[in-house]
Amino acid sequence: MQDIPKNLDQKREDEKMLVSEMIALYCRRQHKTPKGSLCPECRQLHDYALTRIDKCPFMETKTFCSACKVHCYKPEMREKIRAVMRWAGPRMLPVHPVLSIRHVAVTLRSKREAKKAG
Repeated sequence: MQDIPKNLDQKREDEKMLVSEMIALYCRRQHKTPKGSLCPECRQLHDYALTRIDKCPFMETKTFCSACKVHCYKPEMREKIRAVMRWAGPRMLPVHPVLSIRHVAVTLRSKREAKKAG
């Protein structure tokens, strides 16, 4: 079995943490669940999203799922995660400033690189 570089493992873990935090924030504020728990619908979405991240063959080169050319989410789950991201994204800055700033920096860098390449 081939060793996976630590930076790739770290990238995967960072993405899982970001998605987990966004789903948790969404569930806590929209579904009024206590901190540290998720409602059944959000738990299902969370588990599905982490599985997709674990199985992503493009992790080494991609930035975020929204920028990927291949959408591996089932349509129903894709709509759910998009709703979570749309709602939670703007609310992440006060809750998790480091994650938010890192996300914006990576997004801007990838757009700049794509513009140079294309």
